[in-house]
Amino acid sequence: MEKVLIAFAAALAIGVTALATAWAQSRIGSAGAGALAEKPELSGTVIVLLAIPETMVILGFVVAAMILFGVK
Repeated sequence: MEKVLIAFAAALAIGVTALATAWAQSRIGSAGAGALAEKPELSGTVIVLLAIPETMVILGFVVAAMILFGVK
């Protein structure tokens, strides 16, 4: 039973961060598309802003690995 709970905790660490990232990127993407329609020179800024939420998934993966390997 303990292995099941550990696996579930690791899955939640990845799943919740992936959903949060998807939500954040959808908001940033729609706002970025509107900004690019008015000022095309902002394309670099919009790309950077879309990449920043990806760190949430990377950190979720690190936490999941720590959970699975028992790092304290």
